[in-house]
Amino acid sequence: MPKAIHVLAFANVQLLDVTGPLQVFATANDIARQQGSPAPYAPTVIASGGGAVMSSAGLALLAEPLPLESSDTLIISGGWGVYAAAEDAQLVNWVRDHAGKCRRVSSVCTGAFLLAASGWLDGRRVVTHWTRCEQLAKQHPQLHVEPNPIFINDGPVWTSAGVTAGIDLALAMVEDDLGRDMALDVARQLVVFLKRPGGQSQFSVMLSLQKQGNRFDALHAWIAENLTRDLGIPTLAEQAGMSERSFVRHYRADTGQTPARAIELIRVETARRLLSDTGLPVKRVAVNCGFGSEETLRRSFLRAIGVTPQAYRERFSVSSASGPAVF
Repeated sequence: MPKAIHVLAFANVQLLDVTGPLQVFATANDIARQQGSPAPYAPTVIASGGGAVMSSAGLALLAEPLPLESSDTLIISGGWGVYAAAEDAQLVNWVRDHAGKCRRVSSVCTGAFLLAASGWLDGRRVVTHWTRCEQLAKQHPQLHVEPNPIFINDGPVWTSAGVTAGIDLALAMVEDDLGRDMALDVARQLVVFLKRPGGQSQFSVMLSLQKQGNRFDALHAWIAENLTRDLGIPTLAEQAGMSERSFVRHYRADTGQTPARAIELIRVETARRLLSDTGLPVKRVAVNCGFGSEETLRRSFLRAIGVTPQAYRERFSVSSASGPAVF
């Protein structure tokens, strides 16, 4: 029998939180049929009362009523309407009761607020959209909210960050159910990454450095392309067209980081991509990213993300005989 995948929607749901995961499971069905196998999933949008549900994008979804039978997987979507949904006692009680009948339960983006209201996230590591992590932690102090990961799998409970992270979450579920080859085929069909590692940051270092305006955007792009060069203050100030003293003062005010720390983070982010997407030796990764030595890379990794480069590769590498999983 196909696995029942129920995606919970509500008024003012975020459209991609619903359709992103749905399309992943639907594409897995298409590929299975093409291979002469039965569809592995039965994905359905559900909502309290069923019928038309208006998304925040202005597009209505036709939903089935809340099911009485068990689900294999319950996915709770996010969106601006989630806060009202989390105060709907009848819906919260249904989530609490129904989740106990599921093999796994999950949330996409701010759907974590509704899942938290049901009590199913108590004591667990969870994530939501980075702009709502602090709010979630304050409202539900019994949760272990982590602001950076794209998704977290804590036992039978999965939570994911904002919007497109729901696709990463669903791809991880397909890989867990049907193996890496199927997840790879789905990713190819959808023209996305196979599965961004759950431990990846929700946003890049480049984005996090863009605090006020874009005065140093061009400099950051130049740094990323010249990581093996001498990137001392004189070089950076010259590239930015500023005096050294003025550069240091304005750079920290605009980005919240010292130039040295920003360069280290950019190098670490580049090294993370090389470690997960290529088979380059760690020593070569260190040289290519401007660390100079493997030990310097190791210290920077421990300082920035709390693990060694080798441990990161073992956990998050997506390279295989078929090559890096990027399309």
